[in-house]
Amino acid sequence: MRVRLRGFGRTVVRAWRSRRARWPKRIALVLALLLVVPTVSAAVALRIGYAGDIEDGTRTRGQDAIWLGHAWVDGRKDDADLAAFAERIRGTGIRDLYVHAGPLEHNGTLPEARYPRARWLIAAVHRTIPGVRVHAWLGDELATEGPEGLRLELAASRAAVVRSAEQILDAGFDGVHFDLEPLHSGDQDYLSLLDDLRALTRARQVPLSVAAHQIDPLPALHAVAGALTGHPKWWSQAFFAQVARRVDQIAVMSYDTAMPLESLYGGYVAQQTTLALEVTPESTDLLMGLPFYYEDDLSHHGHAETVAAAVRGVRLGLGRTDRDRKRFGVAIYVDFAAREHDWTSYRRDWGCVTPGC
Repeated sequence: MRVRLRGFGRTVVRAWRSRRARWPKRIALVLALLLVVPTVSAAVALRIGYAGDIEDGTRTRGQDAIWLGHAWVDGRKDDADLAAFAERIRGTGIRDLYVHAGPLEHNGTLPEARYPRARWLIAAVHRTIPGVRVHAWLGDELATEGPEGLRLELAASRAAVVRSAEQILDAGFDGVHFDLEPLHSGDQDYLSLLDDLRALTRARQVPLSVAAHQIDPLPALHAVAGALTGHPKWWSQAFFAQVARRVDQIAVMSYDTAMPLESLYGGYVAQQTTLALEVTPESTDLLMGLPFYYEDDLSHHGHAETVAAAVRGVRLGLGRTDRDRKRFGVAIYVDFAAREHDWTSYRRDWGCVTPGC
């Protein structure tokens, strides 16, 4: 009897050890499923979102914008360059130019030496391309993920940014456009800054616009990304709405998405367009970014993030969500990296307001 009991005990121990050995494999399998299943499901949803028919009437409303590099205000561009650019955008829906006039200093100030040819550019655009507005594009790196950068939590820094905006408007710009990154979702200091800037721009009767991070494609994804990587790439939809209510224009930086396929990228842009449309007030211009550049790295696969895919995504999202919205357009990033087929895709699929543009 004892022998049998000892044998039985060894059998029980071996079985227990075998089950214990299987637990890490089971845990690994569960973790893999927790990661893979949502990823696959999201990819399928994006691919489905890229399918379907494009609604009639989902083309430019004549309220598009383009980000322009610093060469336009530092002396490298001249009248011949402007004439060529004017011909490039002739007949398209481009109305606003975001011209890089910064960057801001980390204390929020802006040296006047950064934009010596601003008055020439503004006057030349008004003369050469009537109806097109020239905004000063200002920005800086924020000290949200490192020790260096602009600190919005300091009231003195926010006040300096407002003074810089006043300074740039005194130079004759038609509006001011801010791109501050990395800007975390829920940043109350940023909202406070926007309130102060809006008071200035309303008094001057000029538009205030901002570049915006993408919106959580999954609930609370910004919080998960922040906990895992320290870089909460996305904004919550609620925070996006808070920003949109404080500005005249909001341009979504709907590129650098890490999407590996054109169909997934287009589906992602369609989703971003819907999410933004749902919470942007009718009184605010909503612009979706188009990638007029090519890179191939972890965050941007040039073969996937094409202008054609982005425009199709924008049109699908617009048609499904708010087809008749007037204050809507696209924002082109960026002039100095654009290729001919980028412009061709924009004109063919979205941007022409006159025949043969």
